[in-house]
Amino acid sequence: MVALALFIPLLTGIGGNTGSQAATTVTRALAMDEVGLRDFARVAAKEFTTGLTLGVLLAVPAFAIASPLYGLDIGTIIGLTLIVNCPIAALVGGSIPLAAKACRVDPAVVSTPFISTFCDASGLLVYFTIAITIMGL
Repeated sequence: MVALALFIPLLTGIGGNTGSQAATTVTRALAMDEVGLRDFARVAAKEFTTGLTLGVLLAVPAFAIASPLYGLDIGTIIGLTLIVNCPIAALVGGSIPLAAKACRVDPAVVSTPFISTFCDASGLLVYFTIAITIMGL
């Protein structure tokens, strides 16, 4: 489906930005001694919740715009992908700086390249898994 290809940059970009923002927030909190390794569960829960909220807020207009232009199936795929991908990206983005700190590696150096790669790959897997399921491809 050609229409699915049109949304790849949007979905990978949103995932990468969500993960990078979470990483930036947690890296800053680490630098300011506002969080530590002991706060992993709290940070993970907060980032997941933030990502889910963002995913839902982005899914509604994405669905509303994509559905009339490309069909209800495509709109549903885009919306569901955002709802699933944003919390994953935020969770990974918030976790990587803590994991880097635990390994005694500078979180600011390793976070963004890893998160971008992970979010692109996982976002595409989520996207095409949802598309295969909904469209029966």
